[in-house]
Amino acid sequence: MSDAPTAVDVALRALRHRDLSARELDERLQAKGFEESDRDDALATLERTGLLDDRRFAENRARSLAARGAGDAAIRHALATAGVASELLEDVFETIEPEAERARSIAARRGASPKTARYLSGKGFSEEVVAGVVAGRSADELG
Repeated sequence: MSDAPTAVDVALRALRHRDLSARELDERLQAKGFEESDRDDALATLERTGLLDDRRFAENRARSLAARGAGDAAIRHALATAGVASELLEDVFETIEPEAERARSIAARRGASPKTARYLSGKGFSEEVVAGVVAGRSADELG
């Protein structure tokens, strides 16, 4: 009997630290040298038991990124990079505060200035939202 950890053991260890998408977990198992059939079996087992859930991962990751001031484009990119299916992406945005409201909150803290507009653009907010937030202030406030 071998003492080498199974794919499920390695996956459970990885999930202990933070939630991962199925693709991220598969990539970790592949990097550890597990064959495709072992990886597939491990992922199926963890999905069946509810320990691996791409919807939960996507919703939690989107909420976390939104709370840290990310715009929809940045959230969409992060989730797509993690391997979240495109059909889940749109559903996720229904679970977080709308982008315009997040941008208004940031502008209220930072002030509606060209600098804030650049900041929002860099955080993945759409041009329409950035323009709306900044244009919503009077020319005097923008300096």
